Amino acid sequence: MNYYVGLSLASTSSMDSGVAVIDEDNQIITLDKLYKMNDIIYFFDNFSSLNNSKICASVPLDRTMLEGKWRILSKPYQFVATNKNIPNRDNWTQRHSTRGCEYFNELTQRGITVSRFDIYMTRQSLHLNSCYKDRSPADCKFLQQALKYEWGFSNIPSNMMPMSHMEAVLGAIIAREYEKHPQKIRKLYEFRGLDVIDVNENLNISTDVYNFEKELTGNAV
Repeated sequence: MNYYVGLSLASTSSMDSGVAVIDEDNQIITLDKLYKMNDIIYFFDNFSSLNNSKICASVPLDRTMLEGKWRILSKPYQFVATNKNIPNRDNWTQRHSTRGCEYFNELTQRGITVSRFDIYMTRQSLHLNSCYKDRSPADCKFLQQALKYEWGFSNIPSNMMPMSHMEAVLGAIIAREYEKHPQKIRKLYEFRGLDVIDVNENLNISTDVYNFEKELTGNAV
């Protein structure tokens, strides 16, 4: 049996990284929290079914930056440093963290399939983004219910789950769909030698719904 592992990688070891393992029967096998990169390496190196697993790890934001509220708020939206009047000191305009990249590349050299995903873009593509504040209790509850009823994870606990666990489940879903339906997966870009992938459209919503949304968007424009 193949297993699909999702990793919601945090920017630093002070924040929890979630890991989720699901099987081909849509059952959640493992949910865990990891903090240090050594803990993540230990988990994968001691995972007995690693050779039969497909891994999809998130690309974390780089939170190292200079002081100043406007820099903290602007960094996630600063794609490239195009203004020569804004010096890129301490590499503060780098949006993504390189944490774990070396280990993931090492896993690929060992024959393990590893890909990356963007949590926020994946939630939008799967229509799992809510109207609530990001990572708020209401947003967490919305995502938990959507995973349970829309994606059929019946063994999701009824009590509130950590957001890192649910984001890791998203990565496991992407890993599974990449294995079973590669034609429905698109490459967004390449980051440190690994493909950052996403779905072309919500796999649980019919094409008619998408065509209807496109017509509404066209009429609005």
